[in-house]
Amino acid sequence: MKIILAIVRPEKLPDVKKSLWNEEVKMMTILDVRGCGQQKGQIEEYRGVIEEVTLHRKVMMIIAVNESYVEKTVEAIVKGARNGKGKVGDGKIFVLDLEDCIRIRTGEKGVNAIGGKSKEIKKAGKTDKVVM
Repeated sequence: MKIILAIVRPEKLPDVKKSLWNEEVKMMTILDVRGCGQQKGQIEEYRGVIEEVTLHRKVMMIIAVNESYVEKTVEAIVKGARNGKGKVGDGKIFVLDLEDCIRIRTGEKGVNAIGGKSKEIKKAGKTDKVVM
């Protein structure tokens, strides 16, 4: 199991979501974030006060997937988020190991709790559940 953190431009979010849905990745969490990278600051005027903005508005997507979905999820995010041939500020993707996942509603654990249509679910067989 992996957790994918993707930070993209907010205006590219609809394209990324559409690309993910085409790959049958439909479960995600979206956060509004601010950050800086290689993009330089920009000068803005707000109510007559001029200031340099160095933290840019971005969107962070948190997506938990089973191993068989990692590559197609990453490719879908890149496809939806990239501007043309790619520009500074298009974003970053982080792929991290996910130790466990528990579905609160049913108590399912592991690959079954993540769900979807991955081949790991068929292999998992009986569902491990959290004892309450």
